[in-house]
Amino acid sequence: MSIETILLIIAIIMIGVFGAALIMYVRKISSNGELSRLDSKLSRLDGKIDVISNSSSNLRGELENRFNNLTEQNNLRLDRMSQTMEKKLGDIEDKNSAALERMRATVDEKLQKTLEERISSSFSQVSKRLEEVYKGLGEMQTLASGVGDLKKVLSNVKSRGIIGEYQLGAILGEILTPEQYDENAATKKGSKNVVEFAVKLPSDDGGFIYLPIDSKFPGDTYSALCDAYDSGDRAAVDLARKHLRQRLISEAKDISEKYIDPPHTTEFAIMFLPFEGLYSEAVNNGMVEELQNKFKVNIAGPSTMAALLNSLQMGFKTLAVQKRSTEVWRVLEEVKTEFGKFTGALAAAQERIRNVDSDLEKLVGTRSRQMQRKLEKMSSIEDKGALLSFDER
Repeated sequence: MSIETILLIIAIIMIGVFGAALIMYVRKISSNGELSRLDSKLSRLDGKIDVISNSSSNLRGELENRFNNLTEQNNLRLDRMSQTMEKKLGDIEDKNSAALERMRATVDEKLQKTLEERISSSFSQVSKRLEEVYKGLGEMQTLASGVGDLKKVLSNVKSRGIIGEYQLGAILGEILTPEQYDENAATKKGSKNVVEFAVKLPSDDGGFIYLPIDSKFPGDTYSALCDAYDSGDRAAVDLARKHLRQRLISEAKDISEKYIDPPHTTEFAIMFLPFEGLYSEAVNNGMVEELQNKFKVNIAGPSTMAALLNSLQMGFKTLAVQKRSTEVWRVLEEVKTEFGKFTGALAAAQERIRNVDSDLEKLVGTRSRQMQRKLEKMSSIEDKGALLSFDER
């Protein structure tokens, strides 16, 4: 709504108010005869209305001028503000662009540096890994060559026997002393068959009897069983286990017939199996009790053999202690006798010390008191001599 409309509304309201007041006044004075005065007042009112109209016209013109001036000033200010804002926004945009450019350059530089470092580190690690792989391949080739040599050795029955014998000798040498076992001993009287190792066990007559230990390694049969396990063929596994069982029974029978000869040996012998897998197969097939009952042969792997020899070593030590117990008691009796003599000599020495202490008490007490009295007399004599010399003066 414009100012002109507002002024027009105000004028119309004022005219209406004056008109209403005039009508009321006319009604009031119509009965009193004041119509003439009313005319004069209406004339004056018309004059005032004209004045008001003129004033409102002047006011409207003045307001229009002021409004136009204000509009022009606002437009100028808005133009200046727009120009200033555009300039400042341009400066801010330039500064932001420069800052973003610097940040981008910095980020690119750091990313480039980091990327180069990472790439260099990755290449160095890859090179190291490749060197390790090449080294591992070389070791694998060496190992493969060694495995091939070992396979050649194990394919020879005599070589397999030497490996088992060497392993058994290493276990015996680590746990027992050389005096506690013999190597390649003929345990059966009148026989030329020699067992690989025989442990000497003490006997009741003060001598010893042999415990035969022989190493057996049915490598071909055990290798066939391992191949059957790898193939996953149940029938082949059962057949290989059957062959291994027959082979171990044959070896146990051979040990029993060749090396067990009570009372020159123990009533049983030990069959050493040099690999834990082979020993485990024998145990799983239930051959421990069967070989013990039929042939009096116990089977042992590397770990069980070490445990058995450790128990035998403890038995040797217990027997040695029992043999030495009589000597220990005799020594204790001698010590008891000597201790009695020592007690008597100690009591005599104590009595002598007591007598010497009494003599010292007499010497120190009685003699020292007598010497003290003599010294006191000498002191009194010296005091009297000093007094006499003073009187003579």
